[in-house]
Amino acid sequence: MEKRALGNTGIQVSRIGLGTMTWGRDTDELESADQLKTFLDAGGNLIDTAAVYGDGDSERVIGGFLGTLVNREDVILASKAGISFATGARVVNNSRTSLLADLDKTLSRLQCEYLDLWQVHSWDATVPLEESLSALDIAVSSGRVRYVGLSNFAAWQLARAATLQNPLFGKAGIASIQSEYSLLNRDVEREVMPACEELGVGFLAWSPLGRGVLTGKYRGGTPSDSRGASPHFSGFVEPYLDARSRRIVDAVCVAGEGLGYSPIEVALAWVRDGYGVSSAIVGARTAAQLRGILTVEEIELPDQVRAALDEVSA
Repeated sequence: MEKRALGNTGIQVSRIGLGTMTWGRDTDELESADQLKTFLDAGGNLIDTAAVYGDGDSERVIGGFLGTLVNREDVILASKAGISFATGARVVNNSRTSLLADLDKTLSRLQCEYLDLWQVHSWDATVPLEESLSALDIAVSSGRVRYVGLSNFAAWQLARAATLQNPLFGKAGIASIQSEYSLLNRDVEREVMPACEELGVGFLAWSPLGRGVLTGKYRGGTPSDSRGASPHFSGFVEPYLDARSRRIVDAVCVAGEGLGYSPIEVALAWVRDGYGVSSAIVGARTAAQLRGILTVEEIELPDQVRAALDEVSA
C-alpha cells in the first residue's frame, strides 16, 4: 500500500488507515485479529483508536496484539484523548490534567511505551487552548508521544493551535487534523483543508464511506446487521439517509456499475485521492468486508467520473 507523509513531518502513513471504533464492543477479539492481519498483509500501517472507543476496550484489544500479531515498530499507532462518557453523557475535558491522565491510561491499555500520534479528540470551549496544548508539549518531551494532532477542530481553531505550537519556539508542532470527509460531507473543503495546506498539516479523513451509507447497503432500507440498526450507531447513521444522500449514493452506484467497481471502491477512491488527504480511515464489521474495502488500492477514478461525483455532491 502506498505511504504518504503526514503533513510536514517525517512520519509516513498508509493512505488507507484502519479504524477500530467498534473493537472490543461490536467486534470481538477474534474478528479484530483477523482484520488486523488482513490490513497488515495489504501493506497498511496506520491504526487509529481513541480512549473513548468502547470505554477503552478498543485500546485493550489492540494492546493484546502488540508483540504477538504485530511488532510495535511496524505500525503507526494513533489515539485520541479528551472525550468520555463516564457520567453516561458525552463530556469533553481538555484540561492538562485530564488529557495527560487519558494518555497514561491509553498507554497502559495498549501495553506500550509511546504513541506515534496523539490527538486532542474535540474542541473544548471551557478550557484555555494554551492549557490543552501544554499537555501535548509534556507528552512529547516525556517521550510518551512522537507526534501530536487534533481532531474535529474548526479551521480557525486549527490555525490558532498551529500558530501557538510553532516548533521554532520549542513547541510540539501540530502534525495532523482528523475530520469527517466523504461525498456526503464535504464541509472541510471550505476552510479546514485549505488551512492544512497553508500550515503544512496532514489531513486524516474519518468516515470516508459516509458512515457506511455510501456502500449502498441502505438503498433498500436498514439491514438488521448494519450499524444503522445498532443501538450504538443508529443515530450516527440516520442523518445520511435523507433525499440528498440518496441521490449521491445512486450516482456512486451508477459510476461503479459503469467502471466495474463496487460503490465502496468508488466512494473511498474519491476521498483517498482528494487534494491534501494523507490517509482515509476505514472501519469494517468483518475481515471479509475489510478485504473488499482494501481492493480500492488497485483502482483510480477517471477524471471524468471524479468530476461528475464532485458535481452531484457539491
